Amino acid sequence: MHVLALDVGSSSVRARVYDELGRELDAAAQRVYTADYGRDGSAVLDPQRLVEASRQVLDEARAGAPSVDAMAISCFWHSLLALDSSNSPLTPVLLWQDRRSARQAAELAHRLDPEEAHRRTGCVLHTSYWPAKLAWLAAEQPDITAKAERFVSFADFLFFHLTGELRTSLSTASGTGLLDLRAGSWDSGLLEALELNEEQLPPISDEPSSAKEPVFPPVGDGACSNLGAGCTGPHRAALMIGTSGAYRVLRETRDPDPRPGLFCYLLDDRHTVEGGAVSDGGNLYAWLTRTLQLDGASLGEPDGHGLTFLPLLGGERSPGWNTAATGAVAGLTFDARPEDLLQAALEGVAYRFAELAELLPEVEEIVATGHALLVSPEWVQLCADVLRRPVTASAVAEGSARGAAVYGLQRLGAEPEAAQLGLVFEPDSERGEIYAAARERQRDLYRRLF
Repeated sequence: MHVLALDVGSSSVRARVYDELGRELDAAAQRVYTADYGRDGSAVLDPQRLVEASRQVLDEARAGAPSVDAMAISCFWHSLLALDSSNSPLTPVLLWQDRRSARQAAELAHRLDPEEAHRRTGCVLHTSYWPAKLAWLAAEQPDITAKAERFVSFADFLFFHLTGELRTSLSTASGTGLLDLRAGSWDSGLLEALELNEEQLPPISDEPSSAKEPVFPPVGDGACSNLGAGCTGPHRAALMIGTSGAYRVLRETRDPDPRPGLFCYLLDDRHTVEGGAVSDGGNLYAWLTRTLQLDGASLGEPDGHGLTFLPLLGGERSPGWNTAATGAVAGLTFDARPEDLLQAALEGVAYRFAELAELLPEVEEIVATGHALLVSPEWVQLCADVLRRPVTASAVAEGSARGAAVYGLQRLGAEPEAAQLGLVFEPDSERGEIYAAARERQRDLYRRLF
């Protein structure tokens, strides 16, 4: 049995083939692309370009595989796309980074009960999610809203182009901020507040397509990342840094119970994904090395630069969800070197993860995953020192792709083998003490600014 796994991220798409044990075969392809970011806070992708890139990598991977029995898909979780009556796009793909709806997010939080909305949907009234974006479209682009027959995630649009069926999975729907988690259906209270009806949203079903080679509706990439890296219980967390970052646990439950400051999404009707997200990860590293013209840098003495870096260049998500928060650096002098700024940024990201780890105290093991983190052992060690706990590097190169394959294989009745783990990074207590003081400086800077 072979499963073709498609992993659609916000900066690249990959396709890989896995056998019935979840082992990767020598059949893989990748395409890289870049989102368009505007000074107005926009962050968009061309949906047709993404579909074409996905088709290309699928064809290449399939050509190198002996056979394929099914296709499973991991796709970036939070996006919005308006479609007309012929299911053609009226808008580009609005990504979670698109912050033009900040005013509408604040207005919704004032009109509605934000705590109750979080309890029902697992999502905060924030620019990352559909309620604010839909309100922004209605206010700023009413002609688009009037023409829109349906609002979908890019994952749904992709599934439609691959299968001819327009619907969404529970997992994808749970990342919109419009799903009632317990009911497994669109939230009637938010639909009423946004003056929408269910017919304007895709039907929800986790059933595979009816084609000869079944295609499973796309699952959120965060859920797949946990599944692929073997972080499948409440006591083992995935610490992921790719383009952005997240700290998540996957647990089996039919009764989601979102905690303040954290998100709560679904893998399927029996599993929740709880945790927090940071907007700055590999994107911050890439921006700094490009802007400062660095080829990379080795980390010096912990906090030896004296800088306090608040890594909110992409805005804040967990735990404060402040739509007005931005990045900041304090302590700059003429002695500061480009390498100091880069180190302070990496340390700052680790401090933000420490804030999230405190909100999930039941976690006993931490597994590092995500390309940006796994290619930097120094960053993994830094995280272990800041968290003051061992961090184990995942030995799975592509966690989300493997997670999609595992999801598909399990639905087909197979039992994939356990995910491979790599080197354990033990924390250094002396460094931990230094980082604890620096982390408090970051907290103080955040309080002063926001």
